[in-house]
Amino acid sequence: MQAQETGIKGTVISSDDGMPLPGATVLISGTKTSTNTDFDGNFSFQKINADATIVISFVGYASQSIAVKNQKVITITLQVDDNKLNEVVVTGYSKQKKSDITGAVAVVDMKDLMKQPEPNPIKALQGRIAGVKVSSDGSPSGGNTKVVIRGVGTLNNTDPLYVIDGMPTKSGMHELNPNDIETIQVLKDASSASIYGSRASNGVIIITTKKGKAGKMRINFGAYTAFSDYSRKLNVLNANQFGQALWQANVNDGLNPNNNNLRYQFDWSVVNNKPQLNNVLVPEYSDANQTLKSANTNWYDEIAQTGIANSYDLSVSNASDKGSYVFSLGYYGNQGVVKTTNFERITARMNSSYNYFDGKLVIGENFSFNRTNEVTDPGVLDPALRALPIIPVRTVDGKGWGGPVGGMNDRQNPVRLLEYNKDNKYDYLRLFGNMYADLELVKNLHIKTSFGIDYGFFKKRSLQRSYQSGYLQNDQTSVSIDQSISDKWTWTNTAIYSLNFGKNNLNLMAGTEMYRETFDNTGLRKNDFLIETPDYMYPDAGTGESFTSGTSTAYSLLSYFGKADYEFDNRYLLSATIRRDGSSRFGKNNQFGVFPAVSAGWKISNENFIKDKAPFISDLKLRAGWGQTGNQEISNTAVYSLYLASYAGGSPTWATSFGTAYDIAGNGNGLLPSGFIATQSGNDDLKWETTTQTNIGLDFGLFNQKLSGTVDYYIKKTEDILVLPPYLGVIGEGGSRWVNGASMENKGWEASLAYHDETSFGLKYDISANISGNKNKITQLPDEVKNNYGGDGLEDNILGRPINSMYGYVADGLFRSQDEVDLSADQEGKGLGRIRYKDLNGDGVITDKDRTWIGNPNPGLIYGFNLGLGYKNFDFTTFWEGTANVDIVNNTKFQTDFWSVDDVGSNKGTRLLNAWSLDNPNSSIPALTTVDRNAESRFSTYYVENGNYVKLRVLQLGYSLPKLLLEKLSLESFRFYISGQNLLILDAKNFTGVDPENAGFGYPQPTTFTAGLNFTF
Repeated sequence: MQAQETGIKGTVISSDDGMPLPGATVLISGTKTSTNTDFDGNFSFQKINADATIVISFVGYASQSIAVKNQKVITITLQVDDNKLNEVVVTGYSKQKKSDITGAVAVVDMKDLMKQPEPNPIKALQGRIAGVKVSSDGSPSGGNTKVVIRGVGTLNNTDPLYVIDGMPTKSGMHELNPNDIETIQVLKDASSASIYGSRASNGVIIITTKKGKAGKMRINFGAYTAFSDYSRKLNVLNANQFGQALWQANVNDGLNPNNNNLRYQFDWSVVNNKPQLNNVLVPEYSDANQTLKSANTNWYDEIAQTGIANSYDLSVSNASDKGSYVFSLGYYGNQGVVKTTNFERITARMNSSYNYFDGKLVIGENFSFNRTNEVTDPGVLDPALRALPIIPVRTVDGKGWGGPVGGMNDRQNPVRLLEYNKDNKYDYLRLFGNMYADLELVKNLHIKTSFGIDYGFFKKRSLQRSYQSGYLQNDQTSVSIDQSISDKWTWTNTAIYSLNFGKNNLNLMAGTEMYRETFDNTGLRKNDFLIETPDYMYPDAGTGESFTSGTSTAYSLLSYFGKADYEFDNRYLLSATIRRDGSSRFGKNNQFGVFPAVSAGWKISNENFIKDKAPFISDLKLRAGWGQTGNQEISNTAVYSLYLASYAGGSPTWATSFGTAYDIAGNGNGLLPSGFIATQSGNDDLKWETTTQTNIGLDFGLFNQKLSGTVDYYIKKTEDILVLPPYLGVIGEGGSRWVNGASMENKGWEASLAYHDETSFGLKYDISANISGNKNKITQLPDEVKNNYGGDGLEDNILGRPINSMYGYVADGLFRSQDEVDLSADQEGKGLGRIRYKDLNGDGVITDKDRTWIGNPNPGLIYGFNLGLGYKNFDFTTFWEGTANVDIVNNTKFQTDFWSVDDVGSNKGTRLLNAWSLDNPNSSIPALTTVDRNAESRFSTYYVENGNYVKLRVLQLGYSLPKLLLEKLSLESFRFYISGQNLLILDAKNFTGVDPENAGFGYPQPTTFTAGLNFTF
């Protein structure tokens, strides 16, 4: 009997916000009849069996089946799909379901990432992805952020390739507004990254910006204010403590401490044959002219301030069956914790797409316009340590600058450096984005073309002013203006065909890509200005000499690539990729390189023996991949023979000349005949660096993905690394020549684990952690450079050891008794309280032959831990990040632990006050001395320290308004929060520096407190 037919109308809405879902697919089960919901989420069927079942599906939501049962009107609520396996991610020039990926691809949780407000979104990746090491400092822009994926694989640029909405770039991530980002994927192995071939050897980070979402027009606004201060400061000597150390060093050496050229005087005596300091007499004035009244200046305090950052973002978005759009404006301003340093960024973005011919043709664009300006640190942290505390900031009359006199060092007044640098900012304008058209020529065949540009204009004006600061002075005023234009374009064309037959699914892609980059730079300088103000100091106002310079370089890439993805019965996966790249950076004999890759996957969880016997296993996939990627990060002119037309270089008659002019007539004046100097020899055989990587991995999920994780093991080998070896002087001009020859290997493993659930009383929790280990070693080097990376200059070189390994002496504590001094190896300058060095070769004498490998700066382990809690309208997040098995060089020890190894006339750290003496025999800090007779400035394990640390990166508490209140206020969402960053540092017990993450004099990592809000209506 034929079933009774009826008509039905319905509406599809979202469980998340109750908004209609336009474009949802509604299918009558068992038939080919389907329709899509309109702008208001409505659909209808004129004729449908009364007992039929309809299936509703929408991207990002779980599909739902509904029995009609004679209903005339129906409302269907689709639930947000929390199953990450169904998530669609960008893995190349196409998209894939996460469950079908066979390479090592990490998908970043943007909700957690955005809880860490950073000017550079890449900095927030630190500790969140296994195998990805992110290092940075605390500068206001975050522009010094570096990323290394799966270990250092080259001796050149180690930056990964960033692909933003299909546009490749290698720099400028601090210019990207983090609030514009929708997703971030990291392609870690060659089988996933080889589709980008030529620039993918260091890994690929794919960023997709936000698109309009279906429903009503949404207006989003977000703002926050952050306050920052030093997490830790280096403790330095005050004026009185400096005098104590000065007295002790002189007394230790048997000298009269009152015979010093720093004007310090001491009241001291000898009691029971022991010198005793009674009082330090600080001079009233440091200079003879009495313009510098002695002070007690803490220079770190003088250059520090409370940093303030403000961020404001506004976006408008919508989407329908006709297309989508997002328009956003953003402002970010950050005054750093070092005075006068600041960063500003204004961004505008427009992403839109338009559908034609029932969606068969899509035309769209993704463009951002950014303007940034920054005043960077002129390098004041080192002078702030070395400048003496008795030096005042200004002279007695308040008009001049304090500075060194007499026997003091020649370090500049840090406050003056900052004051005279505050007008030396740079401005940068950047237009970045692409236009594209995607045509479904026939069913399942998409032809896409995309043309993108990355245009940047840089300008910086630097003022050099006159000054008098103690005995330091400058009478030469000048202004320098540097301008550069970076013009890059990319044209990409792809064809993608999907074929489904039976249990087989096949996706084919082929494409071509052209890339061109041009960089032009010009510079000028004008000397001598009568008035030293920013408004006056422009070149036309100068009265002195003028200097100009300028360069232009360019390079091109031409690429062909293809990819095939095959799936059988939702169980077996196979993927193959090949790319052929040609670069103008290489010689005509090896201009092109071919980079293949293959990977396979087995969805074990879809096998019947798993479904039947272990139904709690929701996902179990074994992956394996092999592939090759390339690197061409060298100079645009590396392949060429270069000549320099350098006329000047001194008087060719009466002085040595390094120019090309020669006074052949011997007149000693006038214009001279000139030529060219050869500076580099060409190499037409120069070719690509090639990285070959093998990866095996396992993805798993239990209890309907409540517990999920990933484990990977990889071997990564790089060959034909490009190097510029030194050459013998007898070769003469033009001996510099790029060659291939070095090889390197990385082996490592990665693991990540996540668990999320909800308790019976409504507490939601989300726990995730990751950890990874890596071992690096250099396996081959050309003979010319074998000894350029550490070693004794003979057979003991870096081969077989990690890149940047440290080579030096082994410090074996201090000499604490005369017997230890007498019985030790012959060591010039040894004595009580001095460092004892190990006699490694046993010849009884400490020489350079007793050096060995003493440190590895490459971390053995990196890890992160994230905990998210939610209860009713409250949410709480904490994120920890750490590094282990790493050695660092603590250069501050030269100043904090010694009086004489570096700048006797400089200030020191307070650790000196605990130096070894007869009254303090258990100290590990060498005795103070005025002369480094024991050569303790030599590089040794004394300066190499354990760099392990764990940091509390994020601690945040948020509150969202309840839905009833939101409805009254006509808001879709409203959340405000408070958070802290870098609140706690747990480091190795024997670390003596300030911050093991930045052990040198880098811009300090601050502790930050933030308050912000986000709302949508």
